[in-house]
Amino acid sequence: MKKISKSEIATFGENTRLVIGGRDPSDYHGFVNPPVYHGSTVLAPTVKDLLGHTQRYAYGRRGNPTSEAFDEAMKALDGSAGVVTCPSGLSAVSAALLSCLSSGDHLLMVDTTYLPTRQFCDKVLKRLGIETTYYDPLAGAGIEELFRPNTKAVYLEAPGSQSFEMQDVPLIAAIAHKRGAAVLLDNTWATPLFFDAFAHGVDLSIQAGTKYIVGHSDAMFGVVSASRKAWPALKSFYGDSGLCVGPDDIYLAMRGLRTMGVRLRQHQDSALRVAKWLNSRPEVQRVLHPGLESDPGHAIWKRDFKGASGLFSIILQPAPDAAVAAFLDELKFFGLGYSWGGYESLAIPFDCAEYRTATTWNPGGPAVRLHVGLEDIADLIADLDAGLARFRALQE
Repeated sequence: MKKISKSEIATFGENTRLVIGGRDPSDYHGFVNPPVYHGSTVLAPTVKDLLGHTQRYAYGRRGNPTSEAFDEAMKALDGSAGVVTCPSGLSAVSAALLSCLSSGDHLLMVDTTYLPTRQFCDKVLKRLGIETTYYDPLAGAGIEELFRPNTKAVYLEAPGSQSFEMQDVPLIAAIAHKRGAAVLLDNTWATPLFFDAFAHGVDLSIQAGTKYIVGHSDAMFGVVSASRKAWPALKSFYGDSGLCVGPDDIYLAMRGLRTMGVRLRQHQDSALRVAKWLNSRPEVQRVLHPGLESDPGHAIWKRDFKGASGLFSIILQPAPDAAVAAFLDELKFFGLGYSWGGYESLAIPFDCAEYRTATTWNPGGPAVRLHVGLEDIADLIADLDAGLARFRALQE
């Protein structure tokens, strides 16, 4: 394999960048994958080198060839100025927020955000003297009315967690930048493959790498990618806070990254087919999937996004809890679990009424979130069909 420069990698297609980013077999004796470096201590040849920090690596927490390989692969994919890895998606959220907020600052947080992000704002940020105002994801240009002189950051999630509202990211980003605020986005659902965060005005793009980057439900992982403007503050906070990820988890994330393109395309195709099938079912009131033409957010999704992943929700017809349990409990292929993004299909019932404050959640029926995995479509549809029959039997 010929040695390829970083500048040349940036000119290749995204699938090629996924495969070759962050690796050079000539550096590790021809082996295809970068080796896993376990270590804390890095020895210096002389006192001058030790005190002058002249070496490429100084201490395990500050990076090693394994972490550097992932960082370079991620930068090659998303075009960011810098990348940090975190022990979980939530730690990536907290690192991104704390890199641009200080005591006395004000944060605008989308009301449909991931629940643990809301809890971090309401508990940790509040204790640090940072005030959070939640806003309607569909506020659009109206968000400007919520800005204060001390508003330092605006946080978006597109689509919204569980309820899948689509935000106008470039519009909100333009308003935030005009007011001098940083723009943060949870880009876990689309990943950089299906949404180019930096091209749409985002300063800090966050991913729960536990999901589609790792892709195999076997590691906790988080990533924050930064624009050139946001990178110095993120890099400084990351180093000062002591965050780091073990090399084995980084290796699992890097392994997953190589196949994320083909997996995401399969997740997208399967999920759209299942969503369209569910949209035709009498037991289902609505399917919340921005890739469907019937979805209120479809126009924005079609304008800004290159694709959709495997996660969406459905609103069932009114029914008692026992009917929902009958639908879900006996599913063969959809496990009941709170994560998503792995190869397996998952389902959870949910009700976000208690943790929405700027909007009202009243869907008119039970809500279920589905993650469509990599199983055969015929098997998944047959499984859901049997589940809906059980639901229908107890609907009244």
